[in-house]
Formats: sequence, structure tokens, C-alpha cells
Amino acid sequence: MPAAQVHGAAGRVRQAKPRWEVADVLRLHGEVYRRAHPLPPLHLKIMRAIAACRTPALGGHKERCDMCGTEHEFYHSCCNRHCPKCQSLAKAKWLQARSAELLPVGYFHVVFTLPHDLNALILCNKAVALRILFDAAAQTLLQFGRNPANGLGGKLGFLAVLHTWDQRLLDHFHLHCLVPAGALSQDGRRWIPAQDAFLFPVKALAKVFRGKFMALLKAAYAEGRLIFPGRTAELGSPRAFAAFTGRLYEKDWVVYCKPPFGGPWKVLDYLGRYTHRVAISNHRILDVRGGNVKFSYRDRADGDKVKTMTLKAEEFIRRFLLHALPPSFMRIRHFGFLANRCKGHDLQRCRELLGVPVEINAAPRSASEGRPCAPAGEDFKRCPICKVGTMRVVAELPRMPIELWPHFPFPLPRLDSS
Repeated sequence: MPAAQVHGAAGRVRQAKPRWEVADVLRLHGEVYRRAHPLPPLHLKIMRAIAACRTPALGGHKERCDMCGTEHEFYHSCCNRHCPKCQSLAKAKWLQARSAELLPVGYFHVVFTLPHDLNALILCNKAVALRILFDAAAQTLLQFGRNPANGLGGKLGFLAVLHTWDQRLLDHFHLHCLVPAGALSQDGRRWIPAQDAFLFPVKALAKVFRGKFMALLKAAYAEGRLIFPGRTAELGSPRAFAAFTGRLYEKDWVVYCKPPFGGPWKVLDYLGRYTHRVAISNHRILDVRGGNVKFSYRDRADGDKVKTMTLKAEEFIRRFLLHALPPSFMRIRHFGFLANRCKGHDLQRCRELLGVPVEINAAPRSASEGRPCAPAGEDFKRCPICKVGTMRVVAELPRMPIELWPHFPFPLPRLDSS
């Protein structure tokens, strides 16, 4: 577990507290689930961290207003990237950094989706298969950008964000890419604009993406980097794997590409909901009683209508853990002239060519409004009651005694199940 972080004066994001949380599900049903299902250490670590987040198990501190005397206790965050309560400050900083990199051009929202036939294989080989997804999508976009026949003939720049879930928490592997409408010429002397309403033909993108993904997957198989446990065991046979890949070649793969509605800041806001969160937010959870979990979701097949779904707690936990990321796996990546190794030079050159000679580290813009943002945490020390005083730390709250830690879940006060 990463070092605990105070979610208090230095980093609070004030919002209405949801009635139920993923942590409630794990505290109430996590031990039963753990006993019934052999779990890898990563899943146990995630469950333990979320169950303990912002509770006495991690310690904390007490703050007091220096004007009205109001006192509040704040417990440390677990800082696990799968925790729905953590990462709010990290998300805000990410949005500020990305909005500062936006260019004064149109943008395209491109989504690369993998066929569900691959789901079982990916779940057994996440680190390898998801890396292949990033590489295939990036190679596809960069190749189309370099081809003069597509109207550009230069270096694209884009960011890609991995999503592994759908609204019902089922496995659905896809990449969201935010792509500026243009490219930096190979010699770095020109900005080559794309058409405002057209980037690349999606059917051609899909075919090339499919070919690159399958070539990388076959290479991983030939090099012995894939495993085939459980229901994927039959794919370990060369003949069965060849038949499997042949069926995938016959499918029409899906690539979506259109200009983002409301400008790039809206897409950044949309992506920001998921960049530092996994599977579901606590605000979508409606009820956790009677051994069930009720949550809201948007039905994409029915005009994005908001509906509700009720799952057994065991099934909810299973679906949530489907989306555990491999250790150290980066689910946000940058490519082309936005790649970390060349962004410092190439992005500044793009700005100069577009007549906007602003330093990359200039004041960031708000992802939702396009206005300069106040630094994260600027007003978090102000008293929420009198609105005048400053909240100051007056005492440290110790962690729960270590002898209570060995068993999962943490022996915290039980929730009222009435």
C-alpha cells in the first residue's frame, strides 16, 4: 500500500458524501468473498486498502478553526489507485496539466475497441495484452498521420486513456484518444492542419488497427509471453490459437472518431472522470443491504437512459476486481509530439507555428470552462463553518493498534444494516 496521504487541509475536495460506498460492500461482504474465492495478492491488497481508507485504521489528524473553534477529524487516505475516494487531487492536477497543453486547434475523440472475444484472454494476460492495445492503437494513428495521402504527412500528438469496463462493470477493453486536428511536419517547420470535420476514415483505421493488434498478439504467443489458464486452456494449442486468431480477423473491429462536442475541454472533463478512478464511483451506489448492491448505470443501447441494476454482493465484488490493473501499469500514455521524451521541444514548436508562443508550464486552463484555474488546495484551509478562520492541525490521531491488522477486512465498526 502506498504511504497514506492526508485527505484534509492540504487536499480536500468538498462534495456531498454518498450514502453508500464500495468500501461498505467490502467491509460487509469482503471476508465472505475472500474465503469463498482464492484471490491473488493484488486483489487482497486492493480490498484491504479500500476497506481501510479514511478510517482509524490509517490514523489521521484533528483540525481546529482559529476563529470559531470548530473541530474536525480527518483520517488518512489509502492512495490506492483503485479506491473511489482517493485520487481527487491527482485528477485535478492532471486536468490542469493537460489543459495547459491544449493547442488552439480542433480536436478529435478517437476510441479503439477490442472485440469481446478477446476478454478471457486479456483477463489472464493483462500486462501483455493491454500493452499490445496501446501499441497497436498508437502505431495505427502515427502511421496514418505520417501518410501524406491522408492529408497530413507529419507527426501526430495524442494522449490515450485505458478503460476496461462498461457501465454495468463488465469487462469492455477500449482506449480513448484525444487527437489535435493537425500534425507537426517531419522537418518541424510547418503545422499541417487537418480538416475540421474529418481526421481519418474509420473503416481504414479499424482494419489497420486489427492487423497491428493481431500481429503483436501472435508475436507474444510465439515468444511464450501469454498464459492460458482455466477456460482459455485450449488456446495453448498452436492449432487452436491459429483458429482463434482467424476468427478475430473475420470480425469487423470498431473504431470511433468524431470531433468532441463542446471542444477539447469537455473531452478532458469526460476522460477525467475515469483517469484516476476504476470501474465505478461511490455516487452511483444506491443501496448496500440484504446481501445485494444496487447501483445506477447509463444504458448506451437505450439512448443513455439512467437505469438501476441490483447484483449480489459477491458478484459486485467479482466485477469490481475484474478491473484491477497490473502493478505499475500506466493507463494514461502520450504519443507523437506529446510523448514525454520530445514534448518539451515539439509542443513548444507547435505553439510557435500556431502563433501562440506560450511556455508549456504557463497558467493552466480550467478543463470545464477554459479559464485559468486556482492552484489546487488554495481554499481548503478555510473553515467550512465561519468561512473566515483557518483550519489548523492541533492533534495527530494514531493508527489502529497493529495487532488488529492481520485479518481482512479491517475490524472497523460495523455498518448499521437496518
